[in-house]
Amino acid sequence: MDTTYYGRGTPAERWERAQLFYAARDYAAAARVLGGLVEEVPEQTGPRLLLARAYYHSAQLHRAEHELRLIVERDPVEHYARLMLGRTLQRQGRHDEARTHLRVAAALAGDFGEG
Repeated sequence: MDTTYYGRGTPAERWERAQLFYAARDYAAAARVLGGLVEEVPEQTGPRLLLARAYYHSAQLHRAEHELRLIVERDPVEHYARLMLGRTLQRQGRHDEARTHLRVAAALAGDFGEG
């Protein structure tokens, strides 16, 4: 397979391409595009979060966890990254650890539950 296609174009073009692959549910292709993009612009949360989501949906849970932890470390109040980290940990059977992140995500979203 020719991998040069995935890295071709400007960062904006690759971002669009990754979003198209993701929308088409081709998560592995989206991850290929996003991997290079995240290396190029590591400070941007959007590409890293979409990369984590692509990993999550393609059952690359350890990779998803790694990317999500980087986001949460840099921005502890990033609600969606916390939620995804909790769900990723749940899928790995790490329910106690997941619970903490899911509670923080709920609090950040203003969902304090009843009682």
